[in-house]
Amino acid sequence: MARRSKGNVVVLQSGGPTPVINQSLTGFVREALDQGSFGTIYGAVHGMDGLLERRFIDLGRQPRRLWPSIARAPGAALGSARRKLGPGEIGEALDVLKQTEVRFLISIGGNDSAENAHLLAEAASARHHPLTVVAVPKTVDNDLPETDHCPGYGSAARFIALATMGAGRDAEALRRSVPVTVLEVMGRNAGWLPVAAALGKRDERDAPHLILTPETEVDENRVVSMADEAVRRWGFAVVVVSENLKGPDGPLGAAAEPEHVDEFGHAYHASPGRYLASLLTRHFKARVRLESPNAIQRSFPTCVSSTDAAEAYLAGQAAARYALAGHTDCMVTLVREPDAPYRCGTGLAPLEAVAGKERLLPPAFVTDESGLPSPEFHRYAMPLIGAPLPRLGRLRGT
Repeated sequence: MARRSKGNVVVLQSGGPTPVINQSLTGFVREALDQGSFGTIYGAVHGMDGLLERRFIDLGRQPRRLWPSIARAPGAALGSARRKLGPGEIGEALDVLKQTEVRFLISIGGNDSAENAHLLAEAASARHHPLTVVAVPKTVDNDLPETDHCPGYGSAARFIALATMGAGRDAEALRRSVPVTVLEVMGRNAGWLPVAAALGKRDERDAPHLILTPETEVDENRVVSMADEAVRRWGFAVVVVSENLKGPDGPLGAAAEPEHVDEFGHAYHASPGRYLASLLTRHFKARVRLESPNAIQRSFPTCVSSTDAAEAYLAGQAAARYALAGHTDCMVTLVREPDAPYRCGTGLAPLEAVAGKERLLPPAFVTDESGLPSPEFHRYAMPLIGAPLPRLGRLRGT
């Protein structure tokens, strides 16, 4: 006998996609279908925009054979958006949910998505509207509090580690003409991704030689000095920099006004990597290469960590179970078990503790002024990136 429906559910994806965000979507939909307790499983096309515009598709009617390929796809299968709900839009969103008989909302996203989800949960409670809200974490920045790590980070960290290994060997080969390479990576205000660049570093000669993170104010003279030292020792230097860096007077090398400010108040300044590349070009009087993979680092399908993919799927499954159990205004978390070998389960955190907040890179995860990660960071991050990174050999005497 079919189970009685507890109500319709809508799932949305928002913010920057990750290589595994569709694993969470697939995990949720498959678990929801297996549970058989939801009514229609709606997907909001382009996140909160789609919800307000009533652009829904029926995920339960998608061919089952399609889901494995959806799970493997980068980007957001439903489409994404960056939209901060205004006071008037909160009520409008609740009206849409009421009219479509939605009693469950699943939001797959990061800090800002958690803020929207929390606002909806609070407003629904104040209106005595029966709405269960569960967030599923996703961000390559790894900056969500309350969770050991975030789905999406392991795959992006793997990409950055491999890209740094490759860029390092390219820089080493061309060291006579291009002595310095600057690699700018994502991460917003946290250094989790930049320090992952060193996960493939096996000796002092290997890249990177200097890592600059948002948590530490940049001293331009020190950057030049440390790059100079690496070039003297090895003939080349690879400097990894975050997309957001601060100098003594604010954003590094940026004009006072940002180039763009989004709806959540995040300021986007000119590239610190470009600024530092120009600085180092003047110092070395030689070409300095700037590498900025941008969205490629969160969308490269062959660099997906198997661990990351499995945990993203697990988080989606857990969201379905927690929602049906009556948990609301909360986010699924990844909980690392304390004993080796590495294992991870799920838990819950109140959205109030996550919404609009950031978790920065702990000082203990960095060794010294070089910005290279500590053994503690290696123990934390290596299980998250999946299969071991390749070993790259060198000819003797080169």
